[in-house]
Amino acid sequence: MNSLHKTSTQKEKILILEEERYVQLVLKTLLEGENYIVITAKTIEEAVKNFLESEISGLITEYWIHQTCTLEAIRDLKKRFPELYVMMLTNEEVQENRYREMINVGVDDLFQKPFSSEKILVHLKKGLRQREVLLRKNRIEQEFYRIKRKWYFQLAAATRERRSVR
Repeated sequence: MNSLHKTSTQKEKILILEEERYVQLVLKTLLEGENYIVITAKTIEEAVKNFLESEISGLITEYWIHQTCTLEAIRDLKKRFPELYVMMLTNEEVQENRYREMINVGVDDLFQKPFSSEKILVHLKKGLRQREVLLRKNRIEQEFYRIKRKWYFQLAAATRERRSVR
């Protein structure tokens, strides 16, 4: 079923991109306890493959995976899936200019480890609500465009018909 027509009983898929097994397990357990469908990945390549194979609503990722910054992957994913909610986790203090870069790339929320489970859930739910609003907006815009185009063609046909009657 297409995500644009999800029912309220369907839960979103969340991908966890995290190389630390313990953190991955804690997040997976936390999210599955809230009935999210959880997919885990340990590499950026594995995460991207999952995005191509499955509709994913949210990404929770570490800032660095195997000594590779995840910002470029996030930038690419947000270009392809602009409605994607992205939460980033980091072990280190983030400088102001780096924080700004993260937000500009498409990170929606940032948490330093250790993190609060409650905050993770609150922000995830907020981010997924915002995602749904964006998807609804896109559906409305597509429907408006379809109606406007149909109206335009009907108007053009009526104008041609009036001209041929004269």
